[in-house]
Amino acid sequence: MKIVTLVRSELARLTASSLARLAFVALMTVPLLYGGMYLWANQNPYAKLDHIPAAIVNQDSGGTDSAGHAVNYGDKVEKQLVDGKDFDWHVVSASQAASGLAAETYDFVFTIPSSFSRDLTSASSTDPTAAKIHLTTNDTTSYLSSTIADQAGNTIRAAVTAEVGKTAAKTLLVGLNDVRTNLATAADGSQKLVDGATKLKSGLDTASAASATLSSGAASLASGAASLNGGLQSLKSQTAALPSQTQQLATGAAQVAQGDKSLASSVDDAASTAQKTVDGLPAAKAAATAAQTKALTAIFTQAAEAGTPFTPEQQRLIEGYATSAGEASYAQLSNAANAANGQLKTLKSATDQLATGSAQVSGGAATLAASAPALTSGISQAASGSEQVSSGAASVASGAASLKSGLGTLDTGAGQLVDGTAKLTGGLNDGVKKIPATTAATRDKQAAAIADPVSIKDSSIASAGNYGAGLAPFFISLAAWIGMYALFLIIKPISKRAITAIKAPARITLAGWLTPVVLGVVQMLALFAIVKFALGFDVHSWPGMIGIMILASATFAAIIMMLNVLLGSVGQFLGLVLMLIQLVTAGGTFPWQTLPGPLAALHFALPMSYAVDGIRQLMYGGSGAAAGHDALVLLAWLLGALLVTFVAARRMTKSRTLRDLRPSLIG
Repeated sequence: MKIVTLVRSELARLTASSLARLAFVALMTVPLLYGGMYLWANQNPYAKLDHIPAAIVNQDSGGTDSAGHAVNYGDKVEKQLVDGKDFDWHVVSASQAASGLAAETYDFVFTIPSSFSRDLTSASSTDPTAAKIHLTTNDTTSYLSSTIADQAGNTIRAAVTAEVGKTAAKTLLVGLNDVRTNLATAADGSQKLVDGATKLKSGLDTASAASATLSSGAASLASGAASLNGGLQSLKSQTAALPSQTQQLATGAAQVAQGDKSLASSVDDAASTAQKTVDGLPAAKAAATAAQTKALTAIFTQAAEAGTPFTPEQQRLIEGYATSAGEASYAQLSNAANAANGQLKTLKSATDQLATGSAQVSGGAATLAASAPALTSGISQAASGSEQVSSGAASVASGAASLKSGLGTLDTGAGQLVDGTAKLTGGLNDGVKKIPATTAATRDKQAAAIADPVSIKDSSIASAGNYGAGLAPFFISLAAWIGMYALFLIIKPISKRAITAIKAPARITLAGWLTPVVLGVVQMLALFAIVKFALGFDVHSWPGMIGIMILASATFAAIIMMLNVLLGSVGQFLGLVLMLIQLVTAGGTFPWQTLPGPLAALHFALPMSYAVDGIRQLMYGGSGAAAGHDALVLLAWLLGALLVTFVAARRMTKSRTLRDLRPSLIG
C-alpha cells in the first residue's frame, strides 16, 4: 500500500460522517482561534491607553522660584497630562478621586500635594526637600493598571524633572555668565595687580639696595655719634673750669694791658730822654773838651809850679793823648747813646704795639670770660645732646638693619606676589576661556540640553512594530503545537491494520506523519493569512516565515506522533505536559535570561524555543543565519522523532504486546 493511499484513507476516515466532519473542522480551527483571537485581542493595547480612566487631584498651592517669580508646577503637570491624552484623565477633588477609585471608576489616581511647587523650588534654599506626587492604584481593576500607572509616574517624573532642571540650569547658566563677566573683570584687575606687583618688586629691589647703604651709613653714624659723644663728654669735663680760668685770664690780661700801658709810657719817656741825650752830646763834647783843656792847663801849671814842668813835647803828647782819649770816649758814648736811642725807639714801637695788643687781648679775654659760661653751657648741652644722638644713632642703625632685613623679606615676598598674581591672572584667564560666552538664546538651548541631556533615538536591526507583533512568534508556535495536539485526538498515529497487513514500518510511519503535516500546512497558511492580512502585522520575509511555520508544525507533529506511538494515551498526555513546559521556557514573552536556572536550561533543549526564535528572525528582519540554525534544530527534532517512531513501528511488525491490543483511551 502506498503512502498517499494511507494518507487518503486516514483523511477519508476523518470525514466519514457529519459528526466526524464537524469534529474535524472544529479541531482544525483550534490553532486559528487560539493564535488569531489572542493576537487580535493583544494586537496593540498600548495604542488604547487613552481609554483607561485616571484621575488627577491637583492641590498645589504654588511657590516662588529663585528669581522671586510665582510658579505653580502642579498646574503645569496637570495641563501636560490632560493635553497629552495618554490616558482618559479626569481632574477631580480628593474625595471624588477616593470614591471613584473604590468604585473602579478610575484605575489609578495621581495626587499633587499642596507643597509640590514649594518643594521643587526648595533646591536653591538651605533646606531642600524632594517633591512628591502620590500614586494610588486599585489592582482589582487590572494588575497591569499598576504597572502602567508606574510607567506614567516615571514619565511625569521625567517631564517635571526636565522642566525644573531647565529652570535651574538656566539660573545656573545666567550665574555662570555673570561669573564669567566678573572673572574677566577680575582677570583685568589681576593683570593690573601683576603690573603693580612687578613695579613694587622693582622698587623694593632699589629700596633693598638703598637700605643696605642706609644700614651701613647708619652703622657708621652710630659709631661716629658714639665717638662724638665721647669727645664732647671729655670736652665737657675739660671745659668745666673754663669760665673761672677765662675770668682769671681776663683779669690777668687787664693787668698785663695796664702794665704794658705803663711800660709803654716809661719806654716813651726813656726814648724821649735818650733822644735828648743824643741831642746834647755835641754840647757835652764841647764842654768836655773845654774842661779837658782847662785841666791840662792846670796840670801843666801845677807841674811847672812844682818844678817839674812838662816839656812842650810832653805837653803835645799829653794833649794828643787826652784829645785821642776824649775823642775815643766821645765816639763810644755817641755810639752807645745812638744804639740805646735806636733800641729805645724799637722798644717804644714794640711796647706801643704790646700795649695796643694787650689792650685788645684784655678786651678779648674779657669777652672770652663773658662768653665762657655760655660756651661751657653749650658744650654741656652738646654733650647731653650727643648722648641722645648716640643713642638715637644706635637705634637708627638697629632700625636700618631691621629695615634692610625686612625689605629683603618684603622683596622676596614681592617676588612671590608677582609669581602668584601671574598665576592668578593665568588661572582667571583660563577660567574665562573655559566658561563659554552665552546669550539669552544660547542659554535657553543650553538649559534645555542640561535638563534633558539624553534623547534616545530608536533604531533597531529588527523591529516587531507593536505589542501584538511582539507576541505573534510565541503564539504562532504555541498554536502550531496545540493544532497538532488537537489533531492527534482524532488522527491515528499509525495504522495498526496496515502494520499487520503490509509490515512496512517506514511507509506506515511516513503516512502517519504526513496526514497531520498536510493538515498542519493548511493551519499554518490560514494562521499566516490572519497574522499578515487580517491583523495587518508586518512580515519582513513572508516566504521564510511560512516555511519555518510549516517546519515547526511538521516537527511538532512528529514529536506528538512519537509520544503516541511509544506510550499511547500516556504519550498524548505527555504531549500536553510538554506543551505546558514549553509555554514557560520558550522565551515568548520575557527574555529567557529571566527564567530560573533549570527552566533556562530547558529553553535550549526543547524545540518550541527554536520555532519562536526562527519566526522572530524572519518576521522582524533579523539574522537569516540565526533562522537557519533554528530550522536545523527543528529538522533534527523532526528526524529524531520520526526515527524513534520508525523503530517503534518496526518493533510492532515483529511482535505485539497486550498493550498494543488494548483499546486506547483516546481513540
